[in-house]
Amino acid sequence: MMTQSLETNPLFRENAYLKATPAKVIGLTDEGGVILDQTVFYATSGGQPGDSGLLRRADGSVIQIATTVNGATKNDFIHVPAEGETLPQLGEELIAEIDWERRFKLMQMHTACHLLSVICPFPVTGASVNIDDSRIDFDMQGNDLTKEQVSEKLMEMVNAASPVTTNWISDEELAANPDLVKSKNVRPPVGQGRIRLVLIGDNGSVDSQPCGGTHVANTSEIGEIHIGKVEKKGKENRRYRIRFGKAPA
Repeated sequence: MMTQSLETNPLFRENAYLKATPAKVIGLTDEGGVILDQTVFYATSGGQPGDSGLLRRADGSVIQIATTVNGATKNDFIHVPAEGETLPQLGEELIAEIDWERRFKLMQMHTACHLLSVICPFPVTGASVNIDDSRIDFDMQGNDLTKEQVSEKLMEMVNAASPVTTNWISDEELAANPDLVKSKNVRPPVGQGRIRLVLIGDNGSVDSQPCGGTHVANTSEIGEIHIGKVEKKGKENRRYRIRFGKAPA
């Protein structure tokens, strides 16, 4: 079993629409995790859960993957098999394939969360992306917006069909532009030499912020969404919950 850091090429960072890739097993952890030389599986981070899916072996059998997590660094990707699954062999070549339906919903939701942070331009104190109900917590300091107001603005931004792209900047560029970071308590990891930005609109005209997650390529792909609930979380914090579908009448 391998326990040291083994870096994986995360193909999803450049193309979130890749559903599968050939891969080679380069490590097996003591806990039964599988490390590949390259992957399309996103690992739990930044409020977005890790991908599930399967590893398809040359003999046609499959190993179900329950989730994906990071190891010692954000460049370590550990594919966690479902309970009772047989582990592959070190050096084995196989196909890594994500649960695309689940991933695409997460991409829609994560992009919608970015739009919500534009509508509510307040410090973010927490966030969670899920396939049915995502949330962002804001330190709003008395600037409450109703769920109806935010739902309307969200759909305006969805229907604007703005492109969603990525760009890379240096640690120094991030330090020189602190307003790019919306989180009040969590800072993006630095020290790797570059930071990934997610841009909405031409050249980030709608939004630009550090993010390692997966997103749709155009806001129109988010589809119908609404704010299902606004919750008070303390004196200043407000939690806005995003849900798919039209807002109830």
